[in-house]
Amino acid sequence: KHSRAKIEAVATDMGLAYIKAVRENLPKATLVFDHFHMIKLYNEKLADLRRTIAREANALEKKVF
Repeated sequence: KHSRAKIEAVATDMGLAYIKAVRENLPKATLVFDHFHMIKLYNEKLADLRRTIAREANALEKKVF
């Protein structure tokens, strides 16, 4: 337990199980998410937004014309 007190940061992906484990076992440690997973999540959310906007634009176009 003493060695865990020295851990300042934990690098992990954004899986909820990993986050929960770190929070429970190393409550003072800073979570650091890797670049790859941050960009992947950002791109997925951006693609979702683009699809939503395209669907709404198509629906609006059908109503207007």
